[in-house]
Amino acid sequence: MISSHMRLFGAVVALLLGASGPAPAQQLELKLMAPAAPGGGWDQTARSMQQALVAAGVARSVQVTNVPGAGGSVGIAQFVNGAKGDGNQMMVNGFVMVGALAMNKSPVTLDQVTPIARLTEEIQVIVVPANSPIKTAQDLAAAVKADIAKVTFAGGSAGGVDHVMAALFAGTVGADAKKINYIPFSGGGESLAAILGGKVTAGISGLSEYDGQIKAGKLRALGVTSANRLPGVDIPTFKEQGIDLVLANWRSVVAPPGITPEQRKVLSDAVEKMVKSDAWKEILKQKGWDDAYLGGDAFVDFLKKEITRVTEVLKSVGLVKS
Repeated sequence: MISSHMRLFGAVVALLLGASGPAPAQQLELKLMAPAAPGGGWDQTARSMQQALVAAGVARSVQVTNVPGAGGSVGIAQFVNGAKGDGNQMMVNGFVMVGALAMNKSPVTLDQVTPIARLTEEIQVIVVPANSPIKTAQDLAAAVKADIAKVTFAGGSAGGVDHVMAALFAGTVGADAKKINYIPFSGGGESLAAILGGKVTAGISGLSEYDGQIKAGKLRALGVTSANRLPGVDIPTFKEQGIDLVLANWRSVVAPPGITPEQRKVLSDAVEKMVKSDAWKEILKQKGWDDAYLGGDAFVDFLKKEITRVTEVLKSVGLVKS
């Protein structure tokens, strides 16, 4: 029979061994940068991560900071230089940053961060006013080919996903992408007013941005950029209309340069647990975001390909010099 002393000794040894092992996930205290002003997509992603990481018990605390400026160029510079080697920090970024860094000729690039995971994506749409003579994507393609300067596209910031999409549309239908007449707006409300007021030919944005106006019959959706029809969405893809345009506005999370493989694994595991949690799934549902989780080497490869693709498109429209 084991004495009470032996049982006590065993319990102490087990406790000490447990204490010397890896810290539980709940002990993670993370800092998360949104390289943009409050309220935008990156800020919403960062604060959604903050909520889900804590709710799912993956982290004890998550502190979000906003560093706006130049499409994320200011934030990534601060992140790369100030957080180097810190395994408790991450930064939200995405498609828009790829174009912004290229256009701003930023000395700091995405090659310097440590990729963790792609999180979400949002499918794009081209819309026209409900009373527009343009009824289909092929009608818009014909107008662009006939006189590209007369076709005006409204969208977000220059070099962003909307601008890249306008260039891809023009190039795909056989027009000169360098001649696209793209009008950038700082906010969705401004561009929507321009479209509804007939000040522009068409508008480009994420589907959720215009969904209400499409359903209300004020805007006509010409096509979405998904590879296949979206469940429950009665809008044809560009592909099924003979236009090979597939694009998504993705968002991801990265870690600083100089972290160890062990630190990277801790952050990657934490993000993977988060995206599998009910808290995160509920947030995706509320926000209308598509789950596009991609981790590890697959995300590293995806990021390299996207940087190449976006840079080539921006060169084709003259926003980045060859």
